[in-house]
Amino acid sequence: MAGDESTDMSLELDRDCPECGEEKTFYRAAAMKVHLGTKAKWHCPDCEYGFVRIANGDVAVDTNAA
Repeated sequence: MAGDESTDMSLELDRDCPECGEEKTFYRAAAMKVHLGTKAKWHCPDCEYGFVRIANGDVAVDTNAA
């Protein structure tokens, strides 16, 4: 994964888009604090592919990791 989201609620995240097949700058569509950490929804501006990521400190889990 290129780039990484920190828990500072950044608005952009650079990573590979599986639909476009290249690295894209994803934008944060929504975010909220949950008991596990910060939940954020990220979307590709070109194809609208999106995923959800929950980050807490140095630990992050997202729906794109399969």
